[in-house]
Amino acid sequence: MDLRLGTRADALRVRLRALLAELLPDDWTSSFSPDPAVQSVVTRVVERLAEEQLLTLSWPEEYGGAGTDIWQQAVLREEMWAHFEPRGPQYMGLNWVGPVIMEVGTPEQKAVHLPAISSGTAVWCQGFSEPGAGSDLASLQLNAELHDGEWVLNGQKIWTSYAGLAQWCFLAARSGRGTAKHDGITVFLVPMGSPGIRVVPIDSIMGEQHLNEVFFDDVRVGPDAVLGEVGRGWDVIRRVMKHERIGISRYARDERVLAALAGHPSLAEPAALHEYARALMHARVARLLNYRAVALNDAGRLTDREASIARLASIQLDQEVAQLALDISGADALVPDPSAGLLGHVEDVFRYARSATIASGTIEVQRMLVARSSIEGDRRAS
Repeated sequence: MDLRLGTRADALRVRLRALLAELLPDDWTSSFSPDPAVQSVVTRVVERLAEEQLLTLSWPEEYGGAGTDIWQQAVLREEMWAHFEPRGPQYMGLNWVGPVIMEVGTPEQKAVHLPAISSGTAVWCQGFSEPGAGSDLASLQLNAELHDGEWVLNGQKIWTSYAGLAQWCFLAARSGRGTAKHDGITVFLVPMGSPGIRVVPIDSIMGEQHLNEVFFDDVRVGPDAVLGEVGRGWDVIRRVMKHERIGISRYARDERVLAALAGHPSLAEPAALHEYARALMHARVARLLNYRAVALNDAGRLTDREASIARLASIQLDQEVAQLALDISGADALVPDPSAGLLGHVEDVFRYARSATIASGTIEVQRMLVARSSIEGDRRAS
């Protein structure tokens, strides 16, 4: 089995690293800040990627993409995450909002949203979790009622990343009831500037702009805001989750951290070297499991089992490497030191990794999906 991605992918990786070396400050660690200096870097990176048709590599040309193969897109994701995602919150629109609109959107929705995403001018947030519906997303209660030809939205979302920066919200709402909890959910594409929307930041160890509460008070949207079929939003959400689980290449940043640790004096200790070797092995496993998920998705055969297994490997690796980097660096890691390169930001890496097993579906939910899929597979086999 040849696990290399090919000469075109290798050339793209070299090109991306050169571009990022040119555009990113030496102390770059996060794009999720309202600081004008930070957002200026994000804008510069996004505009340059769009200009060179690198922002939406695998999108079809008709939607503003370059029409390349999935492996070049995989390289793009890896290099962006390895360099602390300098596209900022754009990755959300690029990785799953745009692709899902391509799959189920109306011609009008595609015409409005896809050019804005592919050019990097639109920022999206995802309105899924609620105070009583996080891991159990099907229990969401934000209400959507049809009045005089318009949908009226009332309720609350929580843990909404980048809501303070976003112009659009990919919103899941309760528009009816059915025999199952998944029935009666509808997805709406909602302008964040709509009257009645209020964003309240949530302080967390992850830093600014990561988490917010969003309140919807009699927010009115037209029927053209509905994505997919009314009451069949769970079908749309499943598409989002499929793209989301394989759209974040956490392992690439972890591999970069491990490479930075390679020459550290603490690795002279056998116990530390043993843990380091284990992390290297887990990083390779996470990469290969993600490659399998990408290949299956491209072939139209990706299931919850393979997607969740790849995600499990990635999120556990994220926390393993962050903890290892903190242990090896010791007290020095608690004081940011731009002159120390990547190892000068170990504390930031550690804080960010704390959310890995919660965001985009908790680790418990991912394990449940794998177990449920395995049981169903055994039943079919018997």
